[in-house]
Amino acid sequence: MSAGSAAAPIDGTVDPAFAGVRDAFAANFDAGLELGASLAVSVGGRTVVDVWGGHLDAARTQPWQRDSLVCVFSCTKGVVAIATMWAVEQGLVDLDRPVADYWPEFAAEGKADLPVRWLLTHEAGLSAIGTRMPFGSLSDWDAMTTALAAQAPWWEPGSGHGYHGVTFGHLIGEVLRRATGRTVGQIVRDELGGPLDVDLLMPLSPADDARTSDLVVEMSPEGTFFDRWDQKASLGPKSFGNPPDSNDPSHCTTPTFRRAEIPAANMHANARALDRLYSVLAGGGSVPGLRVASPELVEEFGRCHVRGDDLVMELPTAFGLGFEHTIPEWPFGPGERTYGHNGSGGSLGIVDPDAGLSLGYAMNRLWWGPTRSDPRWDGIFEALYAAL
Repeated sequence: MSAGSAAAPIDGTVDPAFAGVRDAFAANFDAGLELGASLAVSVGGRTVVDVWGGHLDAARTQPWQRDSLVCVFSCTKGVVAIATMWAVEQGLVDLDRPVADYWPEFAAEGKADLPVRWLLTHEAGLSAIGTRMPFGSLSDWDAMTTALAAQAPWWEPGSGHGYHGVTFGHLIGEVLRRATGRTVGQIVRDELGGPLDVDLLMPLSPADDARTSDLVVEMSPEGTFFDRWDQKASLGPKSFGNPPDSNDPSHCTTPTFRRAEIPAANMHANARALDRLYSVLAGGGSVPGLRVASPELVEEFGRCHVRGDDLVMELPTAFGLGFEHTIPEWPFGPGERTYGHNGSGGSLGIVDPDAGLSLGYAMNRLWWGPTRSDPRWDGIFEALYAAL
């Protein structure tokens, strides 16, 4: 069934039973909440929604197309978690071995026994780099990994969790690089994106720039959840403000950013790619043509490992192994075991293992509000679960 609409510039296809999901997606455009976006949903491994609409640019001159791309920011972390799952399944990485077994320099400052799994559960105490880094360091792999290897933990590893928003990707990415001989971007390309025939691109090539969206940032008039941080005492500003390019949206469309591998933040993809990747987890780790992991390993990565007050975000969070886990204070729909990862400004990739569904959502209007919830998600989730 065609998903075209006179009320909103929506293209794509929808199973008739899920027409309400397409309507909820279109309603966000009608309400002025979107510039350009894509949404994809699979149930039982079958795609039931694959829609897109709007524009790539603020001037609204370039329509969003089927193969359009956008930076999905921290949705990258969920993709990297799945790449790590693959490496564990292959016997290349052991979650309970010390990081320093793979990366000897990491042993500095009392970190010799810190296990790989604490990088994934955000318990490593390495959310921030204490040495001031120059602008551009986020795209310099050696600069970031050298600084992190030398960094002392900000809290006793394993004693609490705090979101490693900027450093997560370099930490687990260096383990993967040392263990496999390939960068995270290469693993994702060769073992995940390629077999699934989807765009999960890190780095982004110059040839793909023309189909890649601009970014527009909108701040809530009520402020953002970052505003409650104590700028001197909180770990949040230290974690997200160094290197300074970590929180500069205008930098995120530059060639420097796009050509780098920043496995916490610069995957370029679309909703279809995120949905198809998470559909592998909905299928217990396998789909025709690709086996990432056993059902047991998928369950281990996806279950909630830590939950409670986040030492960086200063609000409740919960994590699996590299994934954010749904909680009442920060829900990804009504599923009690749903997990995945959001991206700064609203993008989302998730799986609800109980409903057997996966979802990808990617857009170019970044919304930062007083809570972590995004006003565009609620209607989509309501329509989706009503259709099941």
